Amino acid sequence: MPKIVACVDDSLTIHLSLEEAMKDLIEKGVIKRLEYTNPLEFLEDVKKGLTFDLAIVDINMPQINGLELVRELRKIPHVQRKPILALTTESSPEMKMKGRQAGLTGWITKPFT
Repeated sequence: MPKIVACVDDSLTIHLSLEEAMKDLIEKGVIKRLEYTNPLEFLEDVKKGLTFDLAIVDINMPQINGLELVRELRKIPHVQRKPILALTTESSPEMKMKGRQAGLTGWITKPFT
């Protein structure tokens, strides 16, 4: 059974980059990638029971920022302890600290390889 990786970013370019980065694992059936350009839609799906093994979220999105999204996800029992990584251009120590406080597991700075 493939692991579910939810990618939440308002940039289609980032989604294409993530798909390319995960291509081998997707083709081998190791992971299944879910793509969300609207973080509020992702949050609603999780509230309705969607689960994931890893979420990768942008910080700067128009509907709700990634830190707010993570805070809301951490309130939902079935995903409360799931790993969530930020994929963002933000890299200041202050922002990373805010991310840890919100419940992020890790930080990846754009552009990534």
